[in-house]
Amino acid sequence: MLDRDGFRPNVGIVLLNQRNQVFWGKRIRTHSWQFPQGGIDRGETPEQAMIRELHEEVGLLEEHVRIVARTRDWLRYEVPDRFIRRDARGHYKGQKQIWFLLQLVGHDWDLNLRATDHPEFDAWRWNDYWVPLDAVVEFKRGVYELALTELARFLPRMENKSRFMRQGMRGHDQEGGLEMFNGGNFELPPGGSFEPDPHTNFQPGGQDNSR
Repeated sequence: MLDRDGFRPNVGIVLLNQRNQVFWGKRIRTHSWQFPQGGIDRGETPEQAMIRELHEEVGLLEEHVRIVARTRDWLRYEVPDRFIRRDARGHYKGQKQIWFLLQLVGHDWDLNLRATDHPEFDAWRWNDYWVPLDAVVEFKRGVYELALTELARFLPRMENKSRFMRQGMRGHDQEGGLEMFNGGNFELPPGGSFEPDPHTNFQPGGQDNSR
């Protein structure tokens, strides 16, 4: 489904954890990293497409996230001819996107890169909000910068969470991390990688789960 200018309607997803870090996924069988994104089907609203893509690409359901904000207008990027199927050249120009800022209210283990038979990512991690754009395919970088800049003012405030974390550390070994992590069982979703908090010594299952 293309608009009159040759752009396909699409949604992009910036998913936050409780530290305002963002989900950063490695595209399957490539060295490129990106946010979840996908096309809007005929009859869908951008929000409905976002919920569908969220499940298809990272395995999350609507109940696992809270919508924080979205971009006001479409953000567009053109796709170079070499990335366009020959039969679509001259008609398809690129994507126009509405970007959503979401906060994860579920858990890391709710993420599942193989929720469908056509996975988009084969590894993931939490990254600082201002992601390294040199890891993004070049023609998408301008839209990423625009989306992150517009959505940055809606980032949840961290003061209360920091206070909670400090209180939770009282009475526990500062080097050992929070009690909830000590000796606990933790199973990553297939294809996931876990980067532990540098303030804890927790390792899921005592193994290296990165891929």
